[in-house]
Amino acid sequence: MDTESQLTRLGLFDARVPRYTSYPTAPHFNATTGPAQFAEWIEKIPAGSEISLYLHVPFCRRLCWFCACRTQGTTSDAPVRAYVETLKAELALFARHLAPGVRLSRLHWGGGTPTLMDADMIAELAEAVFAVTPMAEGGEFSVEIDPNEIDDTRLDALAAAGMNRASIGVQDFDPEIQQTIGREQSYDITRAAVDMIRARGVHSLNADILFGLPHQNPERIADSVQKLLSLSPDRVALYGYAHVPWMSRRQQMIPSDAMPTPQERLKLFEVARELFLWDGYVEVGIDHFARPDDGLARALANGTLRRNFQGYTDDQAQALVGLGASSISRFPQGYAQNAPATGDYTRSIRDGQFATRKGHTFAGEDLLRARIIEALMCDFRVSRAELLDRFAISEAALEAMFRAAADHFGDMVRLDDFGLAIPERGRPLTRIIARMFDAYDLSKAGHSSAI
Repeated sequence: MDTESQLTRLGLFDARVPRYTSYPTAPHFNATTGPAQFAEWIEKIPAGSEISLYLHVPFCRRLCWFCACRTQGTTSDAPVRAYVETLKAELALFARHLAPGVRLSRLHWGGGTPTLMDADMIAELAEAVFAVTPMAEGGEFSVEIDPNEIDDTRLDALAAAGMNRASIGVQDFDPEIQQTIGREQSYDITRAAVDMIRARGVHSLNADILFGLPHQNPERIADSVQKLLSLSPDRVALYGYAHVPWMSRRQQMIPSDAMPTPQERLKLFEVARELFLWDGYVEVGIDHFARPDDGLARALANGTLRRNFQGYTDDQAQALVGLGASSISRFPQGYAQNAPATGDYTRSIRDGQFATRKGHTFAGEDLLRARIIEALMCDFRVSRAELLDRFAISEAALEAMFRAAADHFGDMVRLDDFGLAIPERGRPLTRIIARMFDAYDLSKAGHSSAI
């Protein structure tokens, strides 16, 4: 049986599975986790330790049709300014529960469009953050930048605040595809934004590009990737577009009959992948590529690559705290998510309470299974010895879990003295293989295509 036939038989072209940026995944969070639990977990962060901090800014000047993120449009600065004041109040509340001496290994501003904030708002928010938790030595401050929504004044403010990594969304450079997905952003505008960023000494650049978009074909994605390569990003996320118009109303503006088939999606990914590898990028996990001297490539090489809600990361902090509407935090004890609606979030913070609405406390085999899934997603292999050393599981029980995967996937996985591994030909199935170790009911959760 050839490889494509095996991939078909094993469900690559029709399965819908989690992206596994958490385990359990967000659809399994529940309302038993609330503000009191969130505060308790913050208080357990050790004094003098390092954490990651994520701030969510859910506003955009325009709502791109392809995007399924929790965002809202605004044509004025008034709601953005009010939101920044709420974020500052949440930071002050956070500070009251935080042990002394905690510093930031990572700070990330995402959205939405964080660069919607004017220079004064950027400066005020950065000052409020660093008054609570200064950056650690060697820490990374990254910001998502919309090339259509940036200028010299705002970039000066971000650079002055200490931004040392920028992330730009490209999606695709083809004009017809851009019009179809509601995201018009020319190569010239993107190039100018990159030049402005680097002129301020910010040399670490991330970029996102999508495969599986309407009207995309191998020639078009090759052209977009080559344009992106001319910008020399340090790392690239090559995400599969998740077309879920039944979940995201704005995606109903995109014609479903213009979407590539699952088999065509795999071809699009392979075309882009080959171009990144040809240009010297290191393949990181299932959908990232990095320059050999980038932190992601180094983490892959030394076995410290991790996966969280922002995708792949080299950050080793034990706690990721998310502030802002809909933000998700991960603690050693579990997950906590803020109210997704901006109004609900704002009311809670202004009443002096955290806005946590749901989450999950780790129990049973959660941490064991989370580690298996993370190892497969990051390294395409999981160590039997590591699992037996770290978790309360018998060798026989672990072997039964591994054997079930090997029996189901055949030579698309490898069972050996080290543990369980996914050889290169089986890597398109990685998320489906990871699902074998997911103990939660996935039937009621809406997930994206496996390819």
